[in-house]
Formats: sequence, C-alpha cells, structure tokens
Amino acid sequence: MLKAIVAICTAVSFCGIPHALAQSYPTKAIRLIAPYPPGGGIDATARVIAQALTEQLGQQVLVENRAGATGRIGTEIVAKAPADGYTLLLGSGAPNAVVPSVTPNLPYDVIKDFAPISLIATTDYVLLVHPSLPVRSVKQLIALARSKPGEVTYGSSGILSNTHLAGELMKQLAKINMIHVAYKGTGPAMVSVLAGETAVTFGGGPGAVPHVKAKRLHALATTGSKRREADLPTIGETLPGYSISQWYGLIAPAKTPATVIDRLHKEVVRAVANPRIAQQLANLDTDPTTNRPDEFQAFIKSEIAKWGKVIRGANIKIE
Repeated sequence: MLKAIVAICTAVSFCGIPHALAQSYPTKAIRLIAPYPPGGGIDATARVIAQALTEQLGQQVLVENRAGATGRIGTEIVAKAPADGYTLLLGSGAPNAVVPSVTPNLPYDVIKDFAPISLIATTDYVLLVHPSLPVRSVKQLIALARSKPGEVTYGSSGILSNTHLAGELMKQLAKINMIHVAYKGTGPAMVSVLAGETAVTFGGGPGAVPHVKAKRLHALATTGSKRREADLPTIGETLPGYSISQWYGLIAPAKTPATVIDRLHKEVVRAVANPRIAQQLANLDTDPTTNRPDEFQAFIKSEIAKWGKVIRGANIKIE
C-alpha cells in the first residue's frame, strides 16, 4: 500500500511539472531578435510587442537588432539558440518565407528549426501611379501594360522585397510585362515615381497619403485580401487570387517546451487585445491580428509555397 501511495504521489508530482514550468517562466530577461536595422516596420513592431510582454510577464523583453543578409543573420541566431524561450524572433515574410526559394544553402530550415507562436500584425501596400500615366484603375493599368509591353516601369525597395514581389505577382496573374527597377529602400522608390522616373510603385500607407492628397500620386488599389478603406478597392477585385501583405509574428526556436509556447501565445493574444497596444500597432499602419501556433505554421508554409512559385516564374536569382 505504501509503495502504491508513493507511486501515485510521484506521478502527480511529475504531472504538475509542465504546469509549474509554465507558471515560473520567465525567470530572467528575454531577447527578442529583430533581424533588420532600427527604424523600420519590423523594429517598430518588435518594440511595441516587447514593451507589452515586459509589462505582462514581469521580466524585461529586450529588442536586439541583428541586421544583415535580408534578415538571415538574425533569423539564424534564433534558429541556433537554446530552445528555452529566452531567445525569440520577430519573424516576417522575407527571411521566413521568401529567402528559402533563392538560397540553396540557407543555414536554417524555416519549418524544422522554428516554433511559430502567433502573428502580431499585418499591413498592406498601395498601388500608386504617377499622374502622367493615363490610368485610374487596376483594369486600366493592365490594359495599358498589355498595349505597351515592356514600356511600363515599376519601382521597388529592392530585389525580393515585398514591393518587388507585389509587382511580379501582378505581372504573372495579369499576364503583362512591366519592367522592374530596384531601389535601395521604399523612400527612393517613392521618390522615383514622384519624379516620373518610374510609372508605378507599391508604397506604404503613411508615406503615400500626403502625396495622394496633394495629387502628386494616384492610388489605384491596395494589395491585401480585404479593403482597408471603403472607397479604395483591392487589386484582387480585378485580379482574383492577388494578395500580398507584410506580416510580423513571434517565433521561437524549435523544441521550445510546449508550456512556454502556450504561455507566450496567451500573452501575445492578451497584448494585441489590449486597446492601447492595438492602437500603437495601428499607428504603425498595421492591422493587429493573432492566430494559434498551428495556424501560424500553416500560414508560413503557404507563404513559402506561394512566393516560391512566383520567384520561379519570374526566374529571380540572387547573384
């Protein structure tokens, strides 16, 4: 009888360990790796969620910018970090869904080496044209590009950037030939279309609004799956299947304990549901959003498949 009681007590004690781990985590500061330089959307989003988690978890969540190689350097750091919940990644489209299609010897596996926790926010782009271009709708732009193959140019923030892929996806779905011109950043790409050097670009909301209001640029549509403004259509309303958004999400190294993933997921959901945090994210022109870890994993897989197909179709290669 005594042995049976000891066995039962031991079993109960071990059953309580995962719960205890979840309750005790975290016991020290957490690193949140932002794999891009300070000042951009990824860095800004990382700082908003880091501050929220610091307040909720009672431990410092410190943003660490580890930029370089289209986000690969910082992403690799997290892939190879101890799977204990104390090194996390602010993941996004380029390093976690796009780069794998053009980097054969990538030092991390975007599926096997990570444990997605939750999306945090997404943001769409706006299809912008110079006023001299005689189009005021996506349909008219497609018609013009078909009538003048290889003459309509579009500027992007760089090779394999979202604004580059936004144009390539449009070209493939509409079966048109626009000429891509890569710039070093969103700002130079915007300046190029303002100056008439390029005819089209895909810009972020805050940077585009003043120019649209001043009629220096015309906004034709947004790139997401749903309208953000009632009077501005989506490209998908003209081109079924078209959708591209920048996304940001919290990711841990693979094999991080399920109890830790669950705790972090609950805290992210709690943070994004906080009206103050949601407003801070909205101020960055993003739409606050969360999902379950399994949904986030499925989403990343779908993004890898989608952009891999676009990249192969456009024959994009990194020299």
